[in-house]
Amino acid sequence: MKTYLYILFVVSGTIFFNSCKKDEAQSAGNPVVDSPTQYTQGALFGDSLQFKVNVSDADVPLSTVKVQLFYSDEMVSETVIRTKTNGEYTSKIYIPYYANVPNGTATLKFVLQNIHLTITETSYDLPLTRPDYPYLTLVTEDHEYRMDRKSLYNYAATQVFPFTVKGYIKAPAVGTYGNEITFGWEDNAVINGSMTNIPFSNSSSGTYSIVFNTFNYQAAPFIIAYAVNGNVLSRVDDNNFKADLALTKGQEVTIDGIEDLANWWIDPDYFSKDASGKLTFLPITGNYRITANFTMKYFIVEALNGTALATLQNDGTGAMWIIGEGIGKPSVATNQVGWTTEKALCMAPIGNKKYQMTVVAGTTVKADVINFKFFYQKGWGGEFKNTGLTTTSTLLFIGDGTNGRDSGNLGIPTGTTLETGATYVITVDLSAGNDKAVMTVVKK
Repeated sequence: MKTYLYILFVVSGTIFFNSCKKDEAQSAGNPVVDSPTQYTQGALFGDSLQFKVNVSDADVPLSTVKVQLFYSDEMVSETVIRTKTNGEYTSKIYIPYYANVPNGTATLKFVLQNIHLTITETSYDLPLTRPDYPYLTLVTEDHEYRMDRKSLYNYAATQVFPFTVKGYIKAPAVGTYGNEITFGWEDNAVINGSMTNIPFSNSSSGTYSIVFNTFNYQAAPFIIAYAVNGNVLSRVDDNNFKADLALTKGQEVTIDGIEDLANWWIDPDYFSKDASGKLTFLPITGNYRITANFTMKYFIVEALNGTALATLQNDGTGAMWIIGEGIGKPSVATNQVGWTTEKALCMAPIGNKKYQMTVVAGTTVKADVINFKFFYQKGWGGEFKNTGLTTTSTLLFIGDGTNGRDSGNLGIPTGTTLETGATYVITVDLSAGNDKAVMTVVKK
């Protein structure tokens, strides 16, 4: 009898266990997904493709349906829809517009999941083509230029343009699901989705074409052709361009490529400018580095020794530099040197071991408080102290460490100021030796 009961319990347990497993398997559900949208007609890169999808599960509530777009094996876009009930859902998925991607067939995948994480997938082929835009638009700060279609993917705007044109390019929405697409400048290249201005530039103003290719994003022109006496300036950064060249005292200096040159500040220590705008070089003959600073709109001129910035030599030749507070070009208010050595000012070498700095009180030098000094180089190192520098000027004094300024630092005597708007010429004469420097200050 005991044996019979034992067998009965085993059989009953097995039936109960199998019944639970069957219920568990049934509880996983059976999600079903399909899309009634026809995809054989394809879509365009850059579209927001509208679709419908039918979802259902007779046994278990649904969770989500994920709509994924693949270029080859890479998922490039995804839309997730909450599916609280069985039925039809409508939504959109963005079709990315990339450079150098040819027409082809993408894969559109629908992944339906119920609350028990049971998943069903369905995929469709989606033919994709690049839009053939009827035109593009070049958008600048104050104007829009139509870029006409020249051939497949190639567009051009031919106009009377200034030397430089900064703007982004806009493509119109085309097709049923199209979007407006912009092309801008990021990391020195054109990308889509940006509205940062593209820095187009030509060798001169006048009639020329700005062109763009919507397949490979190639654009033109990017001709940076600023030049001094025919020497093309190389790019330092977006706002500074430089050239090293030999200059002769008294020679005419020609500047090419800068459209608003008449608005630039011209350093009176290095150039004279007549009524016609002609520039003449003033310091001694030698090698110089000229940097065109487009932010401040002025030319930084620095003496060279070969290809390196010049330093003061033992015989008094070379260069002298100014570092400190209360002075700056083209304006002390906007570009004070301070104790930032990279901004040191090179005094103009005028010959006979003399160096000159011309300032205007209230503009390039403060009228009330200054605290700068003379250095042997553009940086820390050799510097002039009161033991090797003298002056008889009553306009400026030389600090000795006890009179309100450190040794060699210049100051304005207490109770006095420079005359605002007046021009002062500071000259340092080293003809008697570097340790016997004489400073003069003359008010013009």
